[in-house]
Amino acid sequence: MDPEAIEAAGLMGRYCAGDAAAFQALYALLAPRLLGYLFGLLRDRAAAEDTLQLTFLKLHEARGAYVAGANPIPWMYTIAHRTALDELRKRKRARVRLTNDGALPAEPAAHVTGVPAEAQQDEDGRPDADAARGALAALDHLPENQREALLLTKVHGRSTAEAARIAGTTPGAIKQRAHRAYLTLRKVLGKSAAPESDAQPAARLQKEAP
Repeated sequence: MDPEAIEAAGLMGRYCAGDAAAFQALYALLAPRLLGYLFGLLRDRAAAEDTLQLTFLKLHEARGAYVAGANPIPWMYTIAHRTALDELRKRKRARVRLTNDGALPAEPAAHVTGVPAEAQQDEDGRPDADAARGALAALDHLPENQREALLLTKVHGRSTAEAARIAGTTPGAIKQRAHRAYLTLRKVLGKSAAPESDAQPAARLQKEAP
């Protein structure tokens, strides 16, 4: 395990043993990354924050299933992932109800609001809001399964195997979804580099974590 995973495993073990301070440390260690992942899936800061809190509540309820010494980070991503999917399903049902009632479904946002300052800077630290927002808004053009594959593997650094476990699919499917996501982003952002070498969209997306 890498140093962060070792630290997380130690904190999780202490937390399961009743150390409340360990939970606070675990939250401080992983909440920013999980929030960034949830924001990427849900495209809404308030919804991402609510889902993050629900994720840690579910972790608390399921802590008895934790295997001491195991890396808890993929498990926590899985909980966050499933909780976000529940939120997305609720949104779809709400849109269907609105449509059936004769109301028009809301148009997707033309751009992402609430982009943090670091996401509005170029490689030299200068303001670059248009580029950052363009990269973030491009996520809205991706199907949900492609967006999650891109976020997990290219933005949040999960291995293909870990991403497959989190998303409940196969490594081959994750690779294919991430590849297709790159093709879509290239088209939306006007990129011409090959998917394997097109690191700029992922770099920009990585900056968007709240």
